[in-house]
Amino acid sequence: MPFRIPAVRIFWDSLYRFGVDDGWAMASHVALSTLMATFPFLIFSTALASFVGGKEMLDAALPMVFEAWPKEIAGPISVEVRNVLAVQRGGLLTLSVLAAGFFASNGVEALRTSLNRAYGITELRSVFLLRLQSIAFVLVGALTLFIVGLLLIAIPVAVAAIASRFPDLARSVGDMSLWRQALAVLILVAGLTISHRWLPAERERMADIWPGIALTIAFWLAGSAAFVYYLGKFATYSATYAGLAGVVATIAFLYMVSAIFIYGGELNAAIMRQRRNGRALSPPPPPPQ
Repeated sequence: MPFRIPAVRIFWDSLYRFGVDDGWAMASHVALSTLMATFPFLIFSTALASFVGGKEMLDAALPMVFEAWPKEIAGPISVEVRNVLAVQRGGLLTLSVLAAGFFASNGVEALRTSLNRAYGITELRSVFLLRLQSIAFVLVGALTLFIVGLLLIAIPVAVAAIASRFPDLARSVGDMSLWRQALAVLILVAGLTISHRWLPAERERMADIWPGIALTIAFWLAGSAAFVYYLGKFATYSATYAGLAGVVATIAFLYMVSAIFIYGGELNAAIMRQRRNGRALSPPPPPPQ
């Protein structure tokens, strides 16, 4: 029996297409690629920061990388990140740093593949062009970290200057945790918007991609809270995986987030199909009198 209500029809269409497009398998691919790209990306960003003299800004911005992750997941991973970045390396143009930038772009390629499949788009662009675009995204990400680090350094200075003149106002704007959370949300929204608009082979309109972006953010927040509750009440990663418990929990979290991200693309595609079908089924305009 066909569904009469458009919202219900869109929901089942997007859910069906998520399965047909191997959404769960693609989520696994995106999750593993993201995890494997995180360390190369941070190594590349650190080398670039050292080259341009922005090491302090990057150090201030590093916690922002995991700000949108639950603390139970971000804590162990951030410790390992600090350990990796503490290793001394050569200059920016060393082979290892260039390789880090290349491997970091693999995460971008995984996102592109999943979105093309979700939107039902066949990729016809040159492989070399796509890789250059992915590397450019890595460079933009590193530059974003610098800018965020600059803001996180400048905000306390500005708050101190405000406090000397307006103590009451300074207390209301001086909580750095709120600033970090606000920046994390802005970065997440910007990253999702850029991904849905620029990565697929066909550029979609903002009006067509915002539902999936909004759903991804809402489900990300709800899923993170549910995952933390699961870790506290039911998970036995420590007993089962011993020293690998943190890595396994991180992969499980990234798998959940990747599935949400891909479903956001499927939802956008289902809404666009519904609009096209609605226009096709609508009666033609009356002839002019």
